[in-house]
Amino acid sequence: MGLQAKAAEHINPYEVALQQYDRAVAYLDLPKGIVEFLRYPKRELTVNFPVRLDNDDIKVFTGYRVHHNTVLGPSKGGIRYAPSVDLDEVRALAMWMTWKCALVNLPYGGAKGGVICDPYQMSEAELERLTRRYATEINLFISPHGDIPAPDMGTNAQTMAWIMDTYSMTMGYSVPAIVTGKPINVGGSQGRTEATGRGVVICMDEVLHRRGYNRPADVRVAVQGFGNVGTYAAKHADELGYCVIAISDVTGGYYNPKGLDIDDVLHYTADSPHHQLAGYPHAEPITNAELLALGCDVLAPCALENQITEENARDIKAFLIVEGANGPTTPEADDILFENGVQIVPDILANAGGVTVSYFEWVQGLQSFFWDVEEVNRQLQRVLIKAFDEVYRTQTQFGVDMRTAAQITAIQRVGGATHTRGIYP
Repeated sequence: MGLQAKAAEHINPYEVALQQYDRAVAYLDLPKGIVEFLRYPKRELTVNFPVRLDNDDIKVFTGYRVHHNTVLGPSKGGIRYAPSVDLDEVRALAMWMTWKCALVNLPYGGAKGGVICDPYQMSEAELERLTRRYATEINLFISPHGDIPAPDMGTNAQTMAWIMDTYSMTMGYSVPAIVTGKPINVGGSQGRTEATGRGVVICMDEVLHRRGYNRPADVRVAVQGFGNVGTYAAKHADELGYCVIAISDVTGGYYNPKGLDIDDVLHYTADSPHHQLAGYPHAEPITNAELLALGCDVLAPCALENQITEENARDIKAFLIVEGANGPTTPEADDILFENGVQIVPDILANAGGVTVSYFEWVQGLQSFFWDVEEVNRQLQRVLIKAFDEVYRTQTQFGVDMRTAAQITAIQRVGGATHTRGIYP
């Protein structure tokens, strides 16, 4: 079974995002018109475009770019390549990006993009042609001061380099600030690649210290997903001395109750087809469903949305969930976990490390002045811990779960800024 559980296939992520929004906004005294306004994306673009494949056939692909909100600044959000991409998924991800940026006090609104394709079944040349054509199609939506894309599932630094080059060729001069998550040799930032996974562990570490867990080796961690987020979450947790007992990707899960050798896992995936875990020999194979239900202390879902639902929430044995993925837990599952005493560090806080360092990269690109990795990591820690403290205060003030507290904090900022700016004209 792949990462997305069969039970979750019917769940609409945009409906989940709206349910979360409705729960949080009910605690705020915002004008009804602003409450309604923030439910909707500002603008949406759907594009259908041809790409020449390596066998000389021409295939038409469908892509999207959605801007949810631009009240606090230019919109920001990744681009996803996956067969499962659809408009409601992109809408949900764009809305979550709005709250995420507001929560960590970045001058951004939320956006997201995606193309319906299977990048693992395409050659690098086909991916380049697809990316350059998609970038051309969304050119009227993106700009370094209007909407700045970044990598997401199925895309990477090379994808961003192609988008940057395509946009720059259109403009007639180099525009490194058009995307973030680029390779360092074309204006990328130190620390960007590992920032999301690192941020997950910064938040995990903060919760555990506050709860009195001061011996990392005694804390068992399971990581669902071994893409960019899960890889660096597992790596940073291992570096801090935590015991990572399980990992997984689309090929399945791998479990060692005594702890995995993460460096060995990384060496294995570096040499495997598509950098996947398939056949990893030094652990017990398990399913992704079994990984979610493992006897562990911390569960970090770092794969897709809708992984923890009302069907499997009661099987969770971890006392702490730190969401590296966007929207991995449904509202119904939130209620069950809350009743069972499971603490959740929500996605808009736990995985905000990526957009935070993307902001650093954007600023560096605009100024042509670059930081070293130590400065990037120091600033990342500062931003996330400050946001963490603010969410804790909101949680105490309203007596709600951490997800609702995070969304209350974020929605208040966006709603307040909307009220201050006024409604044009």
